[in-house]
Amino acid sequence: TPNVVSKYRGKRRNEMPPHLFAIADTAYQAMVQDRQDQSMLITGESGAGKTENTKKVIAYFAMVAAAQQKEAPAGGGDKKLGSLEDQIVQTNPVLEAYGNAKTVRNNNSSRFGKFIRIHFGTTGKIAGADIETYLLEKSRVTYQMPGIERNYHIFYWLLSQAYSNYAEMCLIQPDPGLYHFINQGCLDVDGMDDQEEMRLADEAFDVLGFQESEKFGMYKITSAVIQFGEMKFKQRPREEQAESDGSAEAERIAFLLGVNAGDLLKSLLKPKVKVGNEYVTKGQTKEQVNFAVAALTKATYHKMFNWLVARVNKTLDTKNKRQYFIGVLDIAGFEIFEFNTFEQLCINYTNERLQQFFNHHMFVP
Repeated sequence: TPNVVSKYRGKRRNEMPPHLFAIADTAYQAMVQDRQDQSMLITGESGAGKTENTKKVIAYFAMVAAAQQKEAPAGGGDKKLGSLEDQIVQTNPVLEAYGNAKTVRNNNSSRFGKFIRIHFGTTGKIAGADIETYLLEKSRVTYQMPGIERNYHIFYWLLSQAYSNYAEMCLIQPDPGLYHFINQGCLDVDGMDDQEEMRLADEAFDVLGFQESEKFGMYKITSAVIQFGEMKFKQRPREEQAESDGSAEAERIAFLLGVNAGDLLKSLLKPKVKVGNEYVTKGQTKEQVNFAVAALTKATYHKMFNWLVARVNKTLDTKNKRQYFIGVLDIAGFEIFEFNTFEQLCINYTNERLQQFFNHHMFVP
């Protein structure tokens, strides 16, 4: 609360009990006095509270170093558009919707790492921010551990009927149990109201200045990703060639993505391959087509996530003069299972290396 923030503001480390705000304030004071950029590394197991701590750090800076309020533009402007501090804080619901999921050990686990730079002007006021993201766990889009895990939150929020017109716009049935890519694990999370979360994420898009066309475009691509898992193919007898088993799903996906349904199916069933200087069409078996659909789904989701981060950065990139920044590194959580996906192994390896680097940098003379 603002009351707790004021107690830690400008205090020396030993004057107050240990607190996240004490760390944040030390970084802020060091930046202002020493005129040097600062960094904070937040690490730990999945569920330890890294993302929550990151939010608190950002909220602290937003309260302590709020920029001068701009005068409202003539004609009222967009009432939904928030101040820069609001926008920095509102990046969390948006990125969590598309980058967080329920895992075995954590109901709201970040499945991507991020480095948030908060830029300050010469007077120590916030002058903008930008976000860099690292590896996103793409395998989750098409596979979840049975019974326990859940796909990315946005799929279930979109189907929760928080906004009844969205299901119609996205050509989906409001029941996550019907879709293979999102029904392999569990369908709900204890203590999470999918409808309420969807409303908060939708409002966050507005605060961040997303156009309706951008927001609805993301929802359409998200629903297309769900429906890729429903495409059916069959093997032609005595031939190394698969064929489509009904085209209704392909037509829905093509409509949502704004492409031609025939071209989409042809690209999956008989892709063109460059051999030398010429292109030849290649026959695909049913198994190869299913692999191609999964790969296309993961690539689509990943590109959309990267676009989302770039679009958020565009909003946070003000033309204010920048002098210093405080960086907050919030990495994806360690989780070690009997069966680990390739991305989870990458996350664990990266985290171990970061931890070693940090310990060496801090404690080895």
